[in-house]
Amino acid sequence: MRHPPRSVLLAVAGAVGLVGSMTILAVTAQGAAPACSVEYSVTGQWDTGFQAAVQITDNTAALSGWSLSFDFADGQKITQGWNAKWSQSGTTVTATNESWNGSPAAGESVGAGFLASWPGTGSNTPPASFKLNGTACNVESEPTPPPTDPPADTTAPALHVEGGRLVDAGGATRRLLGVNRSGGEFMCVQGRGIFDGPVDDAAIQAIADWKANVVRIPLNEECWLGLSPVPSQYGGANYIGAVKGLVTRVEAHGMTPIVELHWTYGLYTGNSAGCSDVHATCQKPMPDAQYTPSFWSSVANTFKADQAVVFDLFNEPYPDRATSGTADAWRCWRDGGSCPGIGYRVAGMQDLVDAVRGTGAQNVVMAGGLAYANDLSQWLTYRPVDPTGNLAAAYHVYNFNTCSDESCWNSTLAPVAAQVPLVAGEIGENTCAHSFVDRVMRWFDDRGLSYLGWTWNTWDCSSGPSLISGYDGTPTSYGIGLRDHLRALNG
Repeated sequence: MRHPPRSVLLAVAGAVGLVGSMTILAVTAQGAAPACSVEYSVTGQWDTGFQAAVQITDNTAALSGWSLSFDFADGQKITQGWNAKWSQSGTTVTATNESWNGSPAAGESVGAGFLASWPGTGSNTPPASFKLNGTACNVESEPTPPPTDPPADTTAPALHVEGGRLVDAGGATRRLLGVNRSGGEFMCVQGRGIFDGPVDDAAIQAIADWKANVVRIPLNEECWLGLSPVPSQYGGANYIGAVKGLVTRVEAHGMTPIVELHWTYGLYTGNSAGCSDVHATCQKPMPDAQYTPSFWSSVANTFKADQAVVFDLFNEPYPDRATSGTADAWRCWRDGGSCPGIGYRVAGMQDLVDAVRGTGAQNVVMAGGLAYANDLSQWLTYRPVDPTGNLAAAYHVYNFNTCSDESCWNSTLAPVAAQVPLVAGEIGENTCAHSFVDRVMRWFDDRGLSYLGWTWNTWDCSSGPSLISGYDGTPTSYGIGLRDHLRALNG
């Protein structure tokens, strides 16, 4: 799905004249890692005021909302703040999260800042202690006792392909029926975190309560690879660790995780361009040869020991928008290289299958067709070669797509589904209703096929579209159709 417009929130404190050298104070603890850490820095100071920043980290658990409190000792008064809701009562200052930065993963830092006045005489003493959600920070934590029981085994089944079915190790058919969990594709590259909203155990339980058995997790290749300009706290090892944690929680609730590549590197300004940025800040028509094979090699090495994880190679290819030749578009899709109308060198689906299989990974791999994965008309003709035979076709459909009725599904999807598993990785409508997805689900149900609703995020259902209005699983008027249908099928 091409996302609704989402602005990058920037904090502009204004230009100030500094008196003397920059003062920086970091408050840290020695010895055992504290439950939470706060770094306090004075980044500028003048006669009657100063600017400061805090860097907040919960070292033990993901947060679902946060509140930081501390006390001033020298009459300081906050006058303006950013990246948090700042308030002050007497000497006590409180900062609470904004809607977009309230759910950092364990070990992930959140930054905020403020301007403040001070008397201008004596000292501008930094706060001596901090509390995050009531817990004292920068204090050595007690050692955690070893668990009395080993952790529970993963309950999501390992999958492989048999003809047109996805099956578990015992040969039982596994239809993938669930939701997308957007956020990992855009938050990191926008410098706002890793996920959009909470992804802790309670949040994943809410998805499972809909009787979903699959969660699709969109990713960003520059964030995974830790490339510039992604902030280090949201990229590389920190990003990979957060994704692995989410995959583990999804599996622990018996649901299949699909990790998919959503946003990639490459400058494209042609027809239907999502942005004019070379970096991975929007959907590009095809993956890039420079980084995407490395991305998939790394992802495959990370998860190859766990065949419960499914790989979706590229969100929504659209090389057909860059060239007027249908055959050229399908060749670009499969073979990559120099593609008409695309200025960067492309990695084709065969390149990506090869990158995954080159690691020894035998996980099920999904490949979506042209026209934002809405066109599978020549998918069988151009499908990549997979030596393991674990290849599935991915399809996306919304009420505003070209192939969005039973006639098109019968002519183009049914032949594909007769030979390989067919997964509708995204279904949805922008009407805040569910009459269209009801039709989609009925057609797929009649053929025993898989589908996932877009998206488990609290956006506007008329532009997203979004399944929920709250991360406790409260459905929108659109999402209630999928929720009730899944519960009827799997309840």
